[in-house]
Amino acid sequence: MGCFHASIVIVLLGFLMLLSVPTEAATKKYQFDVVVSNVSRLCHAKPVVTVNGRFPGPTIYAREGDRLIVNVTNYSQYNMTIHWHGVKQLRNGWADGPAYVTQCPIRSGGSYTYHFNVTGQRGTLWWHAHILWLRATVHGAIVIMPEQRVPYPFPQPYRETELILGEWWNADVEEVEQQGNLLGLPPNTSDAHTINGKPGPLFPCPEKHTYALEVESGKTYLLRIINAALNDDLFFAIAGHSMTVVEIDAAYCKPFNTSALVIAPGQTTNVLVRADQAPGRYFMATRSFMDIPIPVDNKTATAILQYRGVPTTVVPVMPQLPAPNDTSFVASFRDQLRSLNSPRYPASVPLDVDRRLFYTIGLGVNPCPTCLNGTRLTASLNNITFVLPQVALLQAHYYDMKGVFRLDFPDKPPASFNYTGAPLTANLGTSLGTRLSRIAFNSTV
Repeated sequence: MGCFHASIVIVLLGFLMLLSVPTEAATKKYQFDVVVSNVSRLCHAKPVVTVNGRFPGPTIYAREGDRLIVNVTNYSQYNMTIHWHGVKQLRNGWADGPAYVTQCPIRSGGSYTYHFNVTGQRGTLWWHAHILWLRATVHGAIVIMPEQRVPYPFPQPYRETELILGEWWNADVEEVEQQGNLLGLPPNTSDAHTINGKPGPLFPCPEKHTYALEVESGKTYLLRIINAALNDDLFFAIAGHSMTVVEIDAAYCKPFNTSALVIAPGQTTNVLVRADQAPGRYFMATRSFMDIPIPVDNKTATAILQYRGVPTTVVPVMPQLPAPNDTSFVASFRDQLRSLNSPRYPASVPLDVDRRLFYTIGLGVNPCPTCLNGTRLTASLNNITFVLPQVALLQAHYYDMKGVFRLDFPDKPPASFNYTGAPLTANLGTSLGTRLSRIAFNSTV
């Protein structure tokens, strides 16, 4: 677990109601072979962990109500788990995938079969490794179509495609993480961002490492955009083209137009793009948003929106991305997000709240005699840094094993301070622990 990653696990003790599954639901089966493959980017080749030899990995396609069966066989030297990011896992908690939380990892040479239902969801999600930093290369899209004969709540696009925004390190990502932990400093930033695994022509050796999307004039396209970067919020824009946001994290939203997007790590955003500009070649570009003094990879990755029939010798136009620290743009963009709240997709907001939780996500500085500065930068929630157990949390709960976790995670920060001050006035150390919060079944939090 990297020094920027803290986790809190909310354990729902009780059984969730099994929602009805449509009669047309199908079972989809996939085989994931976790293998080490030689991959080259930025004129630099190295062995990386992949699924089925692909970077990014294969896309999973399903419909709302389908049952998914994914057999994972681990041929790498690392322990491995797969997380189905955003899938609600109603009564499928054992299939969620975070190592030592909902399952023990799949050891090298072993196999594990994930069974789960896609209930009450449709849109774009993604899957990724959920142990160490292996998700840097072990990830892929999940596309959940509506049920049969149920249309989108927006104009039907002519074509759809997935755009996965990621990162590339010339060094081994596990060594990068370990070095950061040993020194007590933020890990080294990536050497490039990527779009569908490719950094684009602004980097060395671009010939085979530029993704291009061909479009036809007058047609509308649905782009399913996923931020698979480890730590970076990312801007995304297409030169000359407006985007209509129609979904965030597999939830339809009230459509709104924008010249650029901001996407947090792990988030997905679906947009409609109409090929309504003069036929040409237009860059799609992404780079980091960061408004606090933490080092990030601020280089711009690009792909190409290519109108059919335009020669590839035409130089693409570059979009105007927001400034790297443009907090006002980010606030304005997020203020436009609204639930669709239609008769078919209502915004059912509970009016009575049983329990209120106040969580602060932050960084602390802990003593570390072996670290470079005698301290270690560490992430926390409510000033507590999560410690991975040696036994999976669900396993420990199911078998009533003592000493694996405590149920005393605080509902609010133990010490109050100016949470939004700049600079932060707390500068607190953190406490370490595997501490959970017990939530009553059927309660509103």
